[in-house]
Amino acid sequence: MITLASDFGSPYPAAMKGVILQRSDARLVDVAHDLPRQDVRAAAFWCRETLPYFPPAVHLVVVDPGVGTDRDALVVRAGEHALVAPDNGVLLPAARRLAERAAADSDGDVPVECFRYDYDDPASATFHGRDVFAPAAAAVHEAGVAELESLDPIDHLESVPPDASTDTVVDCQFPEPAVDSATARGEVLVVDDFGNVITNIPGAFLDDCVGADVAVNGTAATAVTAFDDVDVGDRLVTVGSHGYVECDVNRGRGDDAFGLHPGDDVVLAV
Repeated sequence: MITLASDFGSPYPAAMKGVILQRSDARLVDVAHDLPRQDVRAAAFWCRETLPYFPPAVHLVVVDPGVGTDRDALVVRAGEHALVAPDNGVLLPAARRLAERAAADSDGDVPVECFRYDYDDPASATFHGRDVFAPAAAAVHEAGVAELESLDPIDHLESVPPDASTDTVVDCQFPEPAVDSATARGEVLVVDDFGNVITNIPGAFLDDCVGADVAVNGTAATAVTAFDDVDVGDRLVTVGSHGYVECDVNRGRGDDAFGLHPGDDVVLAV
């Protein structure tokens, strides 16, 4: 299987699929092609939260505001998974989560291994998804995740340390919140298509607050476990499926109700 995720909308993903199908017999599965445009951090978040639910696969991720520049093409191996993307930070959060899950299943450490992918001059400086990353994903699929080092010289991989502190691989680190017993200061990571505002504040902050009022940047909301615990149109805070505090509205848009957008500061007070 090769999964595909991008901010391309339509019809550009079809060209990537065509390139892959000329080079491999992989089963292609779309993750999303409506990721926030040119938002590497949002793409890194959504890939971290979705790719670990797949069986072993090659994951192609193209959110590439630096397309056409000298940024590298990366292949990252995490257990039985491989991820292919530009070296702009989009891959490592998902790779670390995949490695953690593989380690939990095997009762041993699973490394995150990074490789630079050599490629010929692409046909277009604006569509590396088609000309660079789709061929790379197909080459990795055909070689096998366990045999990346055996790729032919034309598809050469150079091993590099995955530690971002070495300045060899671009990493994406999500901000850390400041939490005490009564207050949590954090940041909006993403807003999903429902308008749910997903923060970086851990869900444990609401453990003793269910049913109580919580102020979100001074705006009152109710801490609940399910949306329908408040009336339709009411503001709420809850622990979402990602494990973080969300600022939402029952059958409405939390981003509009709270005036929050990705990157905004958020303060919760109980």
